[in-house]
Formats: sequence, C-alpha cells, structure tokens
Amino acid sequence: MTNFRFSSVVVRDEVATAVHEGRGVVALETTIVVHGLPSPVNLEVARECETSVRNGGSVPATIGVLDGRVVVGLTSDELERLADPQRGAAKLSARDLGIALAAGTDGAMTVAATITIAEHVGISVMATGGLGGVHRDANKSYDESADLTALSRRSVLVVASGVKSILDIGATLERLDTLGVPVVGYGTHQFPGFYLRDSGFELDWSVASADEAAGAFLCHRELMATGFLVANPVAANQELDRHLHDEALEGALTRAQLEGVSGKAVTPTLLAEFARHTGGLSVEVNRDLVVANAGLAGAIATSLARDLA
Repeated sequence: MTNFRFSSVVVRDEVATAVHEGRGVVALETTIVVHGLPSPVNLEVARECETSVRNGGSVPATIGVLDGRVVVGLTSDELERLADPQRGAAKLSARDLGIALAAGTDGAMTVAATITIAEHVGISVMATGGLGGVHRDANKSYDESADLTALSRRSVLVVASGVKSILDIGATLERLDTLGVPVVGYGTHQFPGFYLRDSGFELDWSVASADEAAGAFLCHRELMATGFLVANPVAANQELDRHLHDEALEGALTRAQLEGVSGKAVTPTLLAEFARHTGGLSVEVNRDLVVANAGLAGAIATSLARDLA
C-alpha cells in the first residue's frame, strides 16, 4: 500500500491527492456492503455509489479495515474481498476501531466509524443510506446508535435518507436536537423515513440545492463543532407502498421480539424480514436511495471545495 499514512490509516493516492488539492471527496461506509444488502447486490451497489459520487464531480473514498489497517479509498479487489459474505468481516463502530486494528482483522465501517476516519484524514462529506438512531423501547434497552454521538463530535456533513422506520424516529430527532446536530431536508420540510419519503415528522429547515447545503454547512462549521445531516428523501416513484411498508414493519418488529434479537443483530434481522415480506422490493428501494445519496453528496462536496478555494 502506498500513499500518506496516519498511524494505522492508509489513504490511497487518488483520495490523498484530492484532499491535498482541496477537491471534493466523499467518504462511503461499508456496513451496507457487508451487513446491509445481500450478495451480489451489495458489491454492485458499492460500485454504483462510487460512480454516483464521480458523477457529482467528486472523488469517492470507500473506507474499510483490511488486515488491521484502515484503508481510505478501497480498490475494486479490496472492496470485493470485504463484500464476500464467506469472509465474515466484522461490523465496526467508532469504539471498535482500535481493537480491530490491534487484532489485525477485516471489518466494515458504520457511519460512526466512517465519519471518525473521514474527519481524521480531512474529508468533510459522507454519504449513506440511513443514519442510525434511537431504537424502539430504548427507555428499557438503552439501545441508541453511536452514529448520533459521533455526529455530535465530528464536523462532517452526512447525506442520508433519514433513518429507517424500524427505529424511533421522533426520539432520534430529539436526540439530534439535544446533541446540536442540525437536520436539513433536501427539497423537503418532511423528515424522510428511509423506505418512505415522509416519516410524519416535520423539519424546520430545508435547502433546494447542493450549493445551498454546502453554504449552510460552512456557516454552521464556523460556529459549531458538530456534524450536519442533509435528509434526502427517496424519489417519489421509488418509495415503498405505504400499506406494504406498514405490514412489513409490523412483521419485522414482531419477529425481532419473538426471537429476542438485540444489539448489533437488530438492524440486519429487521432488514432481512423487510426484504422477505416485500419480495425484495425493500432491497431495490435501499439500492436506489443510497446511490442517489452518493450523487448528492458528490455534488455537495464539489460545491464545498469550490467555496473553500
């Protein structure tokens, strides 16, 4: 591996050069590749996201852990290795990184881990499908994604289609408010619910373009050290039918409760049940929205770089 290095973090040449030259770069997580989508769709989507970032004018930086080293800007072969379900790459949040590096393992990066590394190497924009959040019945389980606290500590703009409807969306928005993380709708004042354009929760702020999003983030960053969430709803012709969505959600929550699923296993279990109940339609929606988010993030990163030039 070549390129410049921060301790156990290796940054590939293309990404390193783009960061050094002040060009747009977008960090991409790998949990969706390893744990969020079935094979071979997972690898196809990962590559489509990179292409979408390039179409937005920026350089993609897909981040994962291989042999105990964080690689920023995985090659095609490395991405294929990480996406192979037979290899069983670990799911790594920010808290797990040091231990995984010491153990010399392979791992996929959550949003929390990705924005931690992104800020570390000078990348200010990230794209994902859905942000993690507060789980239902969190008053009993205390189950809350580290994505939220990581966003409160890292000055990175994240493009996501809200949070998955399997979570407690209202509580998630309240936590983001408490943590000082602004949530801005992209072309909407309704907070998206991942598979659905409208989760039923209204947003105070909205932007109409990538330029507006970049400008708002720059102003925010002058005053605050927290991250910035751009909530980009899935396209109107791509969202799940609401009745089918509600049926799938009820079935997924029931299954998780009956099986006593907890911790890191909750989200993959619920998403798998969604896919089964919808006959794979939920996977297609996931694919469409994450690729669209990558493209928007690419455009925002390009605008941000231009503003900072």
